[in-house]
Amino acid sequence: MSMQAARLKEYKEPLEIEEIERPEPEPDGVVARVDGCGVCRSDWHAWQGDWGWFGYRPDPPHTLGHEPTGTVVKVGEEVESVREGDQIAIPFNFACGECEQCRNGHENICENHIGLGFMNEAPGAFAEEVHVPTADINAVPLPDEIDTKTAASIGCRFMTSYHGMAHQGDVGNGEDVVIHGLGGVGLSAVQIADALGANVIGVDLEDKKLDKAESLGAVETVNAREVDDPAEEVQDITNGGADVSVDALGIKETAQNAVNSLGKGGRHVQIGLTTAEEAGMIPLPTDVFVAKEIEFVGSLGLQPSRYPEMLNMMRTGKLDPTELVSETIDIHQIPDRLDAMSDFGTMGIPVVDDFTA
Repeated sequence: MSMQAARLKEYKEPLEIEEIERPEPEPDGVVARVDGCGVCRSDWHAWQGDWGWFGYRPDPPHTLGHEPTGTVVKVGEEVESVREGDQIAIPFNFACGECEQCRNGHENICENHIGLGFMNEAPGAFAEEVHVPTADINAVPLPDEIDTKTAASIGCRFMTSYHGMAHQGDVGNGEDVVIHGLGGVGLSAVQIADALGANVIGVDLEDKKLDKAESLGAVETVNAREVDDPAEEVQDITNGGADVSVDALGIKETAQNAVNSLGKGGRHVQIGLTTAEEAGMIPLPTDVFVAKEIEFVGSLGLQPSRYPEMLNMMRTGKLDPTELVSETIDIHQIPDRLDAMSDFGTMGIPVVDDFTA
């Protein structure tokens, strides 16, 4: 029996909606019906053929999509903790559960990491169904209070921002946190940092994104197009520099501005990944890191074992990722949404909630 999927047939050419075979579970895996899946700028990078420098360049034809939630429909014979009918969140950073990183609570940087939708081994979730390997680790049960439609907006961008703010950035306690780039990751980080007790400053080129950041809790915003030096503007707002900076986009300008926004002893969190233009290499003010004793911290995804923290904050109303959902679309609209990202023409998180249209 076949199913619909949005397929990468050639880099930079529109995805094609076609019929493919439904997945079957590996012995330790499950198959989930996809109830919702975000359309992310990371999907745009995969569509462009970026990220070969760290192994995230799938060979066409390939199904993209890495932000799903779903309902389990098939269960492998070796799976112990997941049952048919369970509603689950599905991290994009699949873990093996056995390596040293996994055993020490760092499943998001598993030694045998497989990126959902980004690697040949893991066809993505722009489809009616998706396979989840090592399901006892990678299929995260949703609390009864959170259904899969609500959770469809916690995929890559929201959960990555949570890890970046709560763990890698360790923000809170009235700290000044500046977020450069207010796409899905950046806006998610605004809401999360605010919920963690930070004073958030949002920086972007577009007023509509700055307005959205304010509605999500930012206390100040800076339009980088309207000031000579966005970093200097943040320095003035914070009376000497932010405690934490975030580059949520991954280009030279946002990375440098974020670092230069920091005060002494500040922490920079790099969440944004670069484009083919930078190919993973961005020049940074090394002497400033030394003179100000600044920390540079990377942040990738979220460990499945730490999802309950984020889900509990959602369950109690401290976080509401549905505020980031800009629109719900069907599978046939995915190609257009990816194309719009070429000119940063989307805001927040578009979510696919109909795969049979």
